[in-house]
Amino acid sequence: MKSSNKIVVALKGVIVNEGRVLIVQRAKEDKIGGGTWECVGGKIEFGEDLESALLREIKEEVGLSVTVEKLLYATTFKTDPTRQVVILTYLCSSNSSNAILSKEHSSFKWATKEQLRLLLSPEIITDFEKNNIFSIEVLN
Repeated sequence: MKSSNKIVVALKGVIVNEGRVLIVQRAKEDKIGGGTWECVGGKIEFGEDLESALLREIKEEVGLSVTVEKLLYATTFKTDPTRQVVILTYLCSSNSSNAILSKEHSSFKWATKEQLRLLLSPEIITDFEKNNIFSIEVLN
């Protein structure tokens, strides 16, 4: 039987508080990207509104209630020959820096632009540079 192609849509939040961006480290035992740093977010569920899905994922992963400000950029890539991921990345703001992690992540950090460049994967940094994320006014 032939395997079918699959497209997964995920949402990510560049969550800003006092000029820093919240990033989370995937749990080491995670099969996909264990130990790597990323912005908060996850997959949209069927029938969900985009912003509602992002707010749900952020609440589940870091326990924060945030404000979705605007769509920053969209990107896509293949994780294997039959699976493509589409990611919509939004600018979000938070009045709180008190993140409470789910089991999906082992650590979090409110990162400066310099720390983002050191911790995020080269693919995410490339997306951030291509879409001028490092020059957003709210970042220190």
